Amino acid sequence: MAPQIPTAGRASFLRQPARLIANLLSPRYFLLRSFTAGAAVIAGLVQTFVFARVLAPQLFSIYILIGTLGISLWLFDLGAAKILFVRQRERFLAQRTDTAIATQSSAVVLLYALIVAAGALACFAVMSLRATMTPWQATELALFFSFSALNLVWFPLRNVSNAVDRFIRFETLEALRRIGHIGMMLALLIGLPLPAFLVLANLLWFVLIATCIAGLIAEGALAARLRGFTSALTSFWYDSRREILRSGNYAVGELVIYNFPYLVVPLAFGLGAPTIILDTVFKVFRGATLIYAAGLDPLVPRQTRAFAERDAGTLKRATWTAAALCAVPTFALCALLLTAGDRLFALLLGKAATVPPAAVLILVLLLIANLAQNVASNLLLHTGFFRELARVASLLIVGMAAMTGIALAAGTDIVGFIGGYAMVYMAGSALYVVYVVRGPVRFAAQPKP
Repeated sequence: MAPQIPTAGRASFLRQPARLIANLLSPRYFLLRSFTAGAAVIAGLVQTFVFARVLAPQLFSIYILIGTLGISLWLFDLGAAKILFVRQRERFLAQRTDTAIATQSSAVVLLYALIVAAGALACFAVMSLRATMTPWQATELALFFSFSALNLVWFPLRNVSNAVDRFIRFETLEALRRIGHIGMMLALLIGLPLPAFLVLANLLWFVLIATCIAGLIAEGALAARLRGFTSALTSFWYDSRREILRSGNYAVGELVIYNFPYLVVPLAFGLGAPTIILDTVFKVFRGATLIYAAGLDPLVPRQTRAFAERDAGTLKRATWTAAALCAVPTFALCALLLTAGDRLFALLLGKAATVPPAAVLILVLLLIANLAQNVASNLLLHTGFFRELARVASLLIVGMAAMTGIALAAGTDIVGFIGGYAMVYMAGSALYVVYVVRGPVRFAAQPKP
């Protein structure tokens, strides 16, 4: 049982922030999650740095698109991982044994693994049809697709691990993954062949996924033997159909919002520099989400306990603490971009492309909006407010579609397009904050029936 939060006023909070934070989260988990979150951002930047030097700009653009397609397999999740978290968390906090939830969780993980394998085979088949592509090059792209897409399998494993308070073990595996993949990418600069990197990176994935699954089976969170794969999935989809429709709406919306520029920009502005500029800006923008996870994830256990116990005071304190922890790297990164953004991007991209100064200012606004969006949506997700999430996601899709049409009709350049994207995104972030106040905070303030 987590330690009780002592009642304290504002002055006490200001005098003893370290003690309050220690009562709200596990310091060890926070430090480990901070490391893995930072390593995730570094991995994205290292990939850009290395690929910009070992690949021709045209081939670099193709790898960007293949990697984006791999990450986009999250479309198939439809929010199922978060539904599993909510159900596993309820079971864990109530100290119940429920083999149905464990079996359904295993079935979802297996389904996602099959989706990744099918996607890699489809990538190979499509690339093999290109006249300029050899079978071996098609294999390399399929392996890179797998390298990017296996995050789909990792996602439910993370959520199930967190739901049963096995976050330390999971983050340890995540740290090994990040260190290994970063080291392999850097080895490309000293002569490691690209095919060797792709094979080794996928092998590391397989070892870590197998280790994580074995640990969750031992905890009873996953089923040791999966019998009736189809029936387990059918039962899960049927029992969760309302949540899946809503969380799926949100998941599809998030996928579209963060990835549709990768389809629009190559078609409207061309491959090469425009696509590389977009990818670089979005690597920082989306990479910040990974940094925020270091401040958000360690507070989830306390937030969900407070929510279940109808403890609005603790829920608010935990949420504000998460916001404060996320604000520190946000403002530091914004300051770095404003003072040395041009030099940073020049170092990353070399001669491949130049990021315009206006794009740096837009990126700063996106980072601030991303901070608010992540703190709010994270709380809504882990407390089961899928309807509110779906509503905002739907509005954002409509807004992004309208913005894109206006931007293209007006003949804007890549910077104008990113600026329009930022305006719509900021409006969506404000809506998420409103729904936090009207949703979990209001619910937690009500007495238990």
